[in-house]
Amino acid sequence: MVENVIFDVDGTLVDSVDEHAEAWRRAFLHFGRDIPFAHVRSQIGKGADQLIPIFFNDEELERFGKELEEYRSTLFLREFLPKVRPLPRVRELFQRLRQKGRRVVLASSAQDEELKHYVRLCNIEGLFEARTSKEDVAASKPQPDIFEAALARLGKPETTVTVVVGDSPHDALAASKLGLSTVGVLSGGFSAEDLRAAGCRALVKDPAELLRLEEESSADWPWNGPGAVAVSKDDEPR
Repeated sequence: MVENVIFDVDGTLVDSVDEHAEAWRRAFLHFGRDIPFAHVRSQIGKGADQLIPIFFNDEELERFGKELEEYRSTLFLREFLPKVRPLPRVRELFQRLRQKGRRVVLASSAQDEELKHYVRLCNIEGLFEARTSKEDVAASKPQPDIFEAALARLGKPETTVTVVVGDSPHDALAASKLGLSTVGVLSGGFSAEDLRAAGCRALVKDPAELLRLEEESSADWPWNGPGAVAVSKDDEPR
């Protein structure tokens, strides 16, 4: 029986992946590196500590890595955060999970200020047990720190009764390092193929479909046991 659900936030509960990618692309351009949007977008889901070294070498990181990160953060908060919108039926999904006795934790690499904004945006205050953010970990996904912190918030339950819900391959890779299963949502724009290859045991379109399956399924959770590949008819990102 699934007792605990750990949710990624960006791309999973809020529609923000393109905004993050464009903020990073513009920050990189400001520091002299013109990176195609699609290349940057493929790395979203990682925190700055894992993302920036993909595009800059150690010497560059030493010279202006911290400045770059701060520039991107300020740019995102000023120009892109106001554009972020909640994905459909997040509040109803959280209410349903609570009704069934499942405990929920938010596990995000976002700054705490961003995470608080997303909670208000989705109107889910009081519907989850705890949250973790960038400030709580040493390394971001695909390192497992953020999910390890979420498990700690839950009192370190067995991984067999805990599931991760995330939109990126980085979520699934991080979760797998702790023995956690992942439900992949296609709402972040990553392909079904990439999510499966990273280890997602099931795929759904978005939070609304996850809610529908939770309501309709007679099983414990919207997949048919270990090894399930997909529960969604829509296998392509929007």
